[in-house]
Amino acid sequence: MGRLFGTDGVRGVANADLTAEMALGLSVAAAHVLAEAGTFAGHRATAVVGRDPRASGEFLEAAVVAGLASAGVDVLLVGVLPTPAVAYLTGVLGADLGVMLSASHNAMPDNGVKFLARGGHKLDDELEERIEKIYDEHRTGAPWDRPTGAGVGRVRHYSEGFDQYVAHLIGVLPNRLDGLKIVLDEAHGAASRVSPEAFSRAGAEVVTIGADPTGLNINDGCGSTHLGLLKAAVVEHGADFGIAHDGDADRCLAVDHTGEEVDGDQIMAVIALAMRERSALRSDTVVATVMSNLGFKLAMEREGLTLVQTAVGDRYVLEEMKEHGYALGGEQSGHVIILDHATTGDGTLTGLMLASRVADTGRTLKDLASVMTRLPQVLINVPDVDRTRVGTSADLAAAVAEAERELGSTGRVLLRPSGTEPLVRVMVEAADIDQARSVAGRLADAVKSALG
Repeated sequence: MGRLFGTDGVRGVANADLTAEMALGLSVAAAHVLAEAGTFAGHRATAVVGRDPRASGEFLEAAVVAGLASAGVDVLLVGVLPTPAVAYLTGVLGADLGVMLSASHNAMPDNGVKFLARGGHKLDDELEERIEKIYDEHRTGAPWDRPTGAGVGRVRHYSEGFDQYVAHLIGVLPNRLDGLKIVLDEAHGAASRVSPEAFSRAGAEVVTIGADPTGLNINDGCGSTHLGLLKAAVVEHGADFGIAHDGDADRCLAVDHTGEEVDGDQIMAVIALAMRERSALRSDTVVATVMSNLGFKLAMEREGLTLVQTAVGDRYVLEEMKEHGYALGGEQSGHVIILDHATTGDGTLTGLMLASRVADTGRTLKDLASVMTRLPQVLINVPDVDRTRVGTSADLAAAVAEAERELGSTGRVLLRPSGTEPLVRVMVEAADIDQARSVAGRLADAVKSALG
């Protein structure tokens, strides 16, 4: 069996790759592994389980609950809430485990299972590997040690989670948002109720789009992966700016009043300066991945801030932040972690903090985002290739070396296998957009040829 866990849990086409049997088995395995690790020692174990609105989340939720309860874990069902809400509730309720059912920005047929440790943090790689091992052993015939009678887990709905999470978001805002008109694109996803409620309670006038989930329309032409509708709505409504989330609302991208995109790097730059003014940016340091635009690094240096870069994936950003006590980090894609208030990327919190800065300064988002200039960057996803051979193909290495020679010191190249999908991402940055496109196109062809 190949490795099930990617950079963000287990994902696949629901009822094909990710079945009810797998969700149940992984949940039982997770309960056993955490019990062996001493997580449940001395008390009755509790798990918080939430999901995004995908239709498949309904049967997968039932499978996860069945697995946990059969392993003796009590379950609090919080329903449709964002990933960061499940993480927050796992921590504040003192639960031993959190489970989120979502495939984030992926298309509706996909779904995923993400396990969270006590405190709402992502599981360590070692624990995920142990869960996989135990799951595979029992999938092929080894019997489980099953509790009976009063030892089985109990299940109850926990509707209070919605208000608890919204109150948390409002409570950490440094100032209110009165006077702002904001368009929110909820991607027909997990934040369709939470985000408009939070922004409204904070004082903003809110216009919502993409906030009518049917279970079938999540991320469908809307949200952070499709900004066209938001750009048009911001201009049409004369809004100050717009915010877009993805399916599980751990991302936030923005659109200024002119309809221009404001990406994760720019959002982090704006929030970093705001946090520094409040003495909340510890060590005057921001953590980002190697995918961040070179313009972000230059802007942070100009402002006297330090940028620490990690491998791609918000889990690696979080690890760096936790190890060194940094307060702010994230990705260009809009995963922004404000560690004093969240254990994972939180799209609603990020949007609120961005809005707070606009309201506090009286400046437009366009003006605030101009603190950095994005250098031309081209990203091409190359699907249906063997992503495991990115680092071992001699032909591909030669193509990358040739591209780097051409770009010299004015650009860079990054090839990255996706952690959640069967594709390789080709990123090229250059001083000139035409050169970036040309080099990226040649490298994408090289990836197809070498790994196809």
